[in-house]
Amino acid sequence: MNASVYARRRRVNALMLAATAACAAVSAGVLLGILGYIAWKGASSLSWSFLTELPKPVGETGGGIANSILGSVKVVGLAGLMGIPVGVASGVYLAEYGRTGRFAFCVRYAADVMNGVPSIVIGLFAYALVVMPMKRFSALSGSVALALIMIPIILRNTEEFVRLVPGTIREAALALGVPRWKVAAFVVLPTAGRGIATGALLALSRAAGETAPLIFTAFGNRYWDQGLLGPIATLPHTLYNYAISPYADWHQQAWAAALILMAFMLAVNVAARVWLRPPSTGAL
Repeated sequence: MNASVYARRRRVNALMLAATAACAAVSAGVLLGILGYIAWKGASSLSWSFLTELPKPVGETGGGIANSILGSVKVVGLAGLMGIPVGVASGVYLAEYGRTGRFAFCVRYAADVMNGVPSIVIGLFAYALVVMPMKRFSALSGSVALALIMIPIILRNTEEFVRLVPGTIREAALALGVPRWKVAAFVVLPTAGRGIATGALLALSRAAGETAPLIFTAFGNRYWDQGLLGPIATLPHTLYNYAISPYADWHQQAWAAALILMAFMLAVNVAARVWLRPPSTGAL
């Protein structure tokens, strides 16, 4: 390679690196700008009473979103109890027993399709599946909708992490005479557990920010909920209602609710990253 060709390649390489860095800086700048604006607008309305009180009637200033925070915890928590076991079990099955075959292909294809379905369609499905037979809006129907959103995410994540487990670990357990289902349950699954748990946390974070499915299922409530079989307030739905209202005080509370929701998602994502990081090993 002559010197002129080498110099030209170095210039092109430097130009592409600069363009890549500029694009990354623009993307990070836009993200930080959005987060900073939400924090600036929401911090002024954030207070202890806002976190612990119920909403005030229309026309009265003040009030809080304590019922929405607790409602989101209930709905997302129940969705996790329904969605995580199904997603993990399906992912383990596909990775350990269904690497090939028509059934495995159909399950993977269905999961990929569900990942691309708009959440409002999932909400309509949960409305037809749970709300109409029960003839009432409820926290249960909202949790079903969110669980349907979580399952394909957890399934594909679990399958990928289980496949990353080295085959030698399986072979060592099988060589000891351990049945294959015990190898999957007590050897492979704990080995991939850190990655699976991280994917489950990220799926919970995704579900916690969904609004459209809850409009058709949980419906909302300005008071404390009466259990899982009645309408319930959730943070994204309350934020949506406040944002489209004509009241300036509700607009400020919507910004504060957005800040709380953003802080929750940020905390979950940071926890997932920290959890996924391999433990440091010191020298003996």
